[in-house]
Amino acid sequence: MKSQRRDFLKSGSLALVSIALVSRTGSAPAQAKGAPHVDEKDPTATALGYRQDATKVDKAKYANYKPDQQCANCVQFKGKPGDAWAACGIFPGKEVSSKGWCSAWQKKA
Repeated sequence: MKSQRRDFLKSGSLALVSIALVSRTGSAPAQAKGAPHVDEKDPTATALGYRQDATKVDKAKYANYKPDQQCANCVQFKGKPGDAWAACGIFPGKEVSSKGWCSAWQKKA
């Protein structure tokens, strides 16, 4: 239970930093189609355990991961159903794979 709370707090902190950066610049960067894809080696991606293929998530490290969780069904995913890649609220100016996952995942309503 403590590790889930710790993961949630880490994810929330990174999300707040992203929001703060957007607030500081006055607007979010353009999210045009064809934006660069998030690299799994990107520092934020690494900190959040982002994987372009959710089946490759380190399940020992991210015990909160569930097989039905993918970027496509996360509240941060800005794409339409069927989009392979789309903008993400966690990675401004970049696109994530609809089949990806990171520890900031939150179920889309």
